[in-house]
Amino acid sequence: MKISVKDSVPILKTTINPRIMKNILQISTLLYIAFFLTSCAEEVKTKKKVLRPVLYQEVGFGDGGSLRTFNGTAQTDKVIGLSFRSGGIITLYNLRIGQKVRKGELLARLDNVQARLAYEQALASLNIAESQEKTAKLSLNRVRSLYEKGSAALSEYESVKNSYQNAINSLESAKRSVAIQKEQINYGYIYAPQTGVIASVSSELGENVNPGQSIAILNAGNKITIQLGIPESVINSVKLGMKVSIDFPVISAKTFEGKVAELSPALDRSTSTYPVEVEVLNPTEEVKSGMAANVNFSFGASEKKTLMIPAKSVGEDSKGRFVFLVKDGGEPATVQKQHIKIGPLHSGGFEVLEGLEAGQKIAVAGLQTLLDGQEVKISQ
Repeated sequence: MKISVKDSVPILKTTINPRIMKNILQISTLLYIAFFLTSCAEEVKTKKKVLRPVLYQEVGFGDGGSLRTFNGTAQTDKVIGLSFRSGGIITLYNLRIGQKVRKGELLARLDNVQARLAYEQALASLNIAESQEKTAKLSLNRVRSLYEKGSAALSEYESVKNSYQNAINSLESAKRSVAIQKEQINYGYIYAPQTGVIASVSSELGENVNPGQSIAILNAGNKITIQLGIPESVINSVKLGMKVSIDFPVISAKTFEGKVAELSPALDRSTSTYPVEVEVLNPTEEVKSGMAANVNFSFGASEKKTLMIPAKSVGEDSKGRFVFLVKDGGEPATVQKQHIKIGPLHSGGFEVLEGLEAGQKIAVAGLQTLLDGQEVKISQ
């Protein structure tokens, strides 16, 4: 008898009610939506609003001291132009930019052909003059002896005496000529007049130069000065020894001290200013000759009290100058753009003519990133 699997194992069939299945699906959907909304709400709650911190300062009164800035150029206190006193071809040229030289060091030399030839001719003339002087002296001694014995006339004696005097004068002239021609040879040499640094060169080896033609510039001395011009409107406020502050655009975040060292009483017609020299009191190796400099003069404060704000708190747009007022009456604080009219720049900042009142708070940093009506976090 054959028994099949179907006969031996009963098959169980389970049937789910469609209504129950529908309820299960609805409940699952509702749970998923609730979970999603809860997650989003929690995510929104975790995002906190970040406020930009802003430094502020209250608007107050200043003394109205005037700050004026003038442009100048730095240089060493001694700038020496090197040149030959005679002309010729350069046969030695020991010069290069930035070279440090010591006083008395040989820097350049000319061929000196003409000067040497003239010197040799002067020596030859000296030898002739010496020989003539000796001959004239011997002749004088001989005629004097004869004159004293009565064998020579007085006229002959006076003649040889005059000849001897002329020989002496010719000898002295020849000696001076030799000295002059020897000095002319020295004019073909350039020695460092002082210890310093070669700032520029303008000739080369083998070049034919003229007397007085500059071949190089030597910066000597240990001091650094600023050469500038002061207009006539403020020149009477500048005094010798007056302290100033100096900054160089190429040297960032550093200010140097200075004082007025020289003050010209005459107007420079080419610039319509009065030449002034300012000495840098604390120079460093960063300050080099030729650098542009800004020299800041702080003139006397007036008795009048004026409304002042820091220069860094003032911005400018198409409508003019503005500041950002800080409104901290609510939480958080806000900033409001306020256009103002300013006066001249003083040592304490800009003078305010219109648009602000004493006691108002203004932002003093980060103006480029602020917007009108922006919420901020204030700090002082």
